[in-house]
Amino acid sequence: MSEACRILGTPRAGGVLIVSDHASNRVPADIDLGIDPALLGQHIAVDIGVAEVAELLVRDTGCAAFLGHVSRLVCDFNRDEHQPAVIPIASDGHAIPGNALDHEANEARLMRFFRPYHDALEALLEDHPPALILSLHSFTPQLASSDEPRPWHCGVLYNADERGARLAIPLLAETGVIVGDQQPYSGKLLNATMNRHAEANGHPYFGLEIRQDLIAGSEGQARWAALLAPVLAEVVRRLQQG
Repeated sequence: MSEACRILGTPRAGGVLIVSDHASNRVPADIDLGIDPALLGQHIAVDIGVAEVAELLVRDTGCAAFLGHVSRLVCDFNRDEHQPAVIPIASDGHAIPGNALDHEANEARLMRFFRPYHDALEALLEDHPPALILSLHSFTPQLASSDEPRPWHCGVLYNADERGARLAIPLLAETGVIVGDQQPYSGKLLNATMNRHAEANGHPYFGLEIRQDLIAGSEGQARWAALLAPVLAEVVRRLQQG
């Protein structure tokens, strides 16, 4: 465990590594975001349910997980470093006044969280190259800033490397869930962590967005962990078959 990330389980070459950039709503005591604390329980601060699903998968399957350890409002790891949204001044209609930083403070935030997170993930993947990376996120049934509903139970995201996604989509659909292909948004538009660490280095992966109301409680978290375990194993098996 560190300021930027924590690792669950034992990473191993040829295994499955779960990467979840937004797994925590933690705000260090010396950072004041200037927001209502109730917002830390909402999706703008954390991908609801993903840490618990990851923990269950690690416990039950022997995979490992690399989890972000601060709120995405402190530092959004799934962005390119020089994008303004790395340290957001607003999110889904909510101002984040404590993130109106000057250049020096912005650089200090990146040095403290963003760069150590990505350096640690890079080192882990070099030391223990996985057979598959699962990039795990959750999404809201509807954005506060939009009237458009999001009916999918989960969505599979990818950019140029479709190997894992093309295997995962039909396997997930066979379980009876409604699967979005590049929904609720496209991995070709927002895929920064996987672009940097998976696609750039040839590691097979797929991004999975689970609708947050389905994994907000322990029962749903257990159901999705049990659903995903055989899907991950089968994706790895088929990847290894070539």
